[in-house]
Formats: sequence, C-alpha cells, structure tokens
Amino acid sequence: MRPDPAIDVLADRLVAARPDGRTLVTGLTGAVSAGKSTLALRLAHRLTARGLSVEVISTDGFLKPNAVLSAEGALDLKGWPHTFDTPALLSALAQVPSGPVEIPVHSHVTYDIDPALARRVDRPDILIAEGLNLHFRAETRAGADPLDLLVYLDADEADLEAWYVARFLGFWEAAEHDPASFYTRFRGMDRDAVTGLARRVWEGVNLPNLRQHIARARPTADLVVRKGPDHGITGIEDPGTLSIL
Repeated sequence: MRPDPAIDVLADRLVAARPDGRTLVTGLTGAVSAGKSTLALRLAHRLTARGLSVEVISTDGFLKPNAVLSAEGALDLKGWPHTFDTPALLSALAQVPSGPVEIPVHSHVTYDIDPALARRVDRPDILIAEGLNLHFRAETRAGADPLDLLVYLDADEADLEAWYVARFLGFWEAAEHDPASFYTRFRGMDRDAVTGLARRVWEGVNLPNLRQHIARARPTADLVVRKGPDHGITGIEDPGTLSIL
C-alpha cells in the first residue's frame, strides 16, 4: 500500500484522541459510495502497523432485514435512517469499550443481513464504525452519541454520483457469474439500461438521503476529509483549527 500523508494525519488524530486504556469509538460517515469502507481499511492498516488493535465494522449490519423493510414498505428507501435498527446500533457502539459485542453483517452480494457473517468484537484499541446513520450529534435527544470521534468524508455530488454508478455496474457485472447476487435480477438489462437505473436510484434515494440526513453530520464532525474526483484526499478540516492538511 503506497504511502499517503493524509492517512498518516488521520491516524495521528485517532491515536491522540484515544482515551487512556479504553477503546476509541470512531464514526466515519458520508454519502453512499464516498469511499468510507476503503478509507476505514486504509486507516486500520496504518494503525495496526503502529501496534494498535483495530476493528472496522459497518453500520450496514444494523439495517433492518429485507423482509422487515418489505413489510414496512421501506425497502426502496434502504439506507435512510428509518430503515436502521438505530437502538441496536447505539447499544452496540456503547458496549464496545466494556466487553465483547456481536456485530451483525450486511452482505452487498445478497443485499440483506447475513447471520452467518456476524462478528464478535472484543475491546479493540480503536473501533472504526463506517457507514450511514451516524448523525447522532445532530439529533435533539440527549445522551444519544456513543462516538468519541466523528469523521465526515466529503466530495462533490457529481463525483459521488459517478462513483455510485460505477459501483452499481461493478456489482451488475459480477452477478453474471454469481446467481446468489441481488444484482442477477438486472442481468437481462443492457449496460445503458442498468446505468440509467443506477442514476435513478441515486437521484431518487441516495441523493435525497445525503441532503436530508447524512449531511447533517458534517457540521458536527471532529474532522472533515475532502476527496477529489480521483478519490484522492485533497484536504482535512478540523473545525477547531479550520485546516490541518
């Protein structure tokens, strides 16, 4: 993995923020397809190289199962706050510093919770919870934020849309050889039709979710990481110092 000074800056901030002898519970949020999973894994790699134990989990694991969402008429808005089991997410994040916690996992292949993939997380030095529904600080209810540090991953909406469409097409292509994939249902469509579908999903589901919910985390974040069209980090902002990179 090639060196990236921005990753070192972020790693330094997480190390400095860690409470003595306790797990640092870090949230990493931003739009769908912003690159949260990739950044979380790169951070974990860098922190592990420093001798720290690090666990990365995804908030996707706390989405309600598809059967529940279908019964609630909410499957088409998957990823919006009301499609999560938020009390379970809050409880899990709050429990991580004190003991083992079972973390459910969502499969991007089947597009549903997969009980067989559930993980056990046991008091790592640093936990990175990446995903959506982490705008706790923007809520009015008191005591609802289990995060020690919140990082917001930001990019232009046009870039986010392009990345989402590319990811959708990647899953669609992979489904040709994987009948278990959720995306096999789109294999009868040609590439242009699938591209159009992905853009409609972005415009009808993911973009409104970003503007109405996800972006509420940005002004409350401890760090804002800015990305350019090539996914490279172009800046890191700390609301206390305005800019650190």
